[in-house]
Amino acid sequence: MCSAGGPVDVDLNDPLKGRGKMYKCNDCGATFTGLGKHPMCPTCQSDDVTEMES
Repeated sequence: MCSAGGPVDVDLNDPLKGRGKMYKCNDCGATFTGLGKHPMCPTCQSDDVTEMES
């Protein structure tokens, strides 16, 4: 698994946590699916992101 920006902090053995959540970057406006406790924008590498309501 590729991990840009730090160690992997996802429990792949937990099926509910491994699905990812939708986030929006507050710096560049990109939307993306993120995993882990501290998702980072894949477009600008900012960690200033907000979880979007599903």
